[in-house]
Amino acid sequence: MMVTNTIAVGGFQHETNTFAPHLAPFENFERADSWPGLSIGQELIDVMQGLNIPLAGFIESARQQGHQLLPLCWCAAEPSSYVTRDAFERVSDLICAGLRNAQSLDAVYLDLHGAMVTEHYEDGEGELLRRVREIVGPAIPVVISLDLHANVTAAMVEYSDAMTIYRTYPHLDMAQSGARACELLEPLLAGYTLHKAMRKIPFLFSLTSQCTDFEPCKSIYAPLDGISLRPGMSNIDFATGFPPADIAECGATVVAYGVDPDTVEAAADALYQQVLDDEADFSFETFSADEAVLRAMSNDSDRPVVLADAQDNPGAGGTSDTTGLLEALVRNGARQAVIAILYDPEVADMAHDAGVGAKFEAELGGKMGFPGVDPYRSRFEVEALGDGQFVFTGEMNRNAHAQLGNMALLRVIDDKADVRVIVGSSRAQCLDLAMIRHLGIEPTEQKIVAVKSTVHFRADFDPIAAETLVVLSPGANHCRLTDMEYKKLRPGIRLEPLGRMHGA
Repeated sequence: MMVTNTIAVGGFQHETNTFAPHLAPFENFERADSWPGLSIGQELIDVMQGLNIPLAGFIESARQQGHQLLPLCWCAAEPSSYVTRDAFERVSDLICAGLRNAQSLDAVYLDLHGAMVTEHYEDGEGELLRRVREIVGPAIPVVISLDLHANVTAAMVEYSDAMTIYRTYPHLDMAQSGARACELLEPLLAGYTLHKAMRKIPFLFSLTSQCTDFEPCKSIYAPLDGISLRPGMSNIDFATGFPPADIAECGATVVAYGVDPDTVEAAADALYQQVLDDEADFSFETFSADEAVLRAMSNDSDRPVVLADAQDNPGAGGTSDTTGLLEALVRNGARQAVIAILYDPEVADMAHDAGVGAKFEAELGGKMGFPGVDPYRSRFEVEALGDGQFVFTGEMNRNAHAQLGNMALLRVIDDKADVRVIVGSSRAQCLDLAMIRHLGIEPTEQKIVAVKSTVHFRADFDPIAAETLVVLSPGANHCRLTDMEYKKLRPGIRLEPLGRMHGA
């Protein structure tokens, strides 16, 4: 007989780049962009339907099992620097108030990121979970899901009973991770206690080497499903960490859960050792902006070369308004080239005011305060305008409705180059072909497609690319971690894997 349990559900997601120049205030969490905005109560259930978001997967799985859901609140903001004290306290209060007011409660599920740093807490999720545990007590199961880039902390493990972590980067399995979290609740609801094991990796490695389509991550993640199904095991996961976060517990982590302590500890040890054995392979080839553009220009296939402006990825806290790669495209005389999306609401509004066909002079980008980056001054022609509202077509953001505000396709007026730039009013990682097609550009017909993204774009763009190159152009998401001035890392952790060659 199926037992109905009441499960409180909610979420609070932010990936914090402590080296970025811009904070995350409360209004960033209220605002809808590539994902829904702040949703409270029943609205939370409604907006999640059909989305590739962990909470959506949990809701669907819980309903299939006949559980009753108590919706709290859910919100997310584009990665940036610290979450403000005000934002953290207001969202945390919404979640905690919902728990305090619950008439009946059997479990809690929270959709978290795992790399939130606030103005007053290094470990945002750990502090939130501490407050949740204080309210519900030790007997109520608390299960969470985390992003693959989580900097998993001791507090996150202590104050939750179990967790799941995404296993793909690009994150195609977010909803699946939420569904797995629901499965993890079953033995806890039945009265079992899951043994926990945690192993911190002693070195950091950049986001460019964390893609699960390539080695070593491809082989590290491949067996996790099978290991989780072994007798005595419930789940094992590997978080690669979010390196542009200057906190003591930054870095990759192995976590494992199950009813048999010996089995769980052995599985955690084995996965930890596999990561150590693969240490030298955590590397990725990178190019300077000029090298990448010249190589792309030599391509003679009928497919575009995709250039990843990885260090200015807004999905990793970049400002999305640095101009280094744009300048390199124009300087080298690139033809049939487009770069997306450069964040500049002021210029986007200027283009809308001017209208299609208008020509105007503007200072584009370089306004968010990233050191050493100036605006790109030129004359532009407005070729197309958009309202930033469209449906994503790629697998990662499937079914999500973008609400990105005014967008514009501008052609740089230069006799020696044929370069277009998509300008946006929201910092939004260019990870979906629909983001370019919205402005009337067909990516497959270009010679060069440059995207402000690190890895997520690969799911939609790699299949159309003749070649994909990772570019080292100015931005807050450093691919070479030795370029960052860490001050708070725990003693002994290495800033790069042993055996790594820069640019290799």
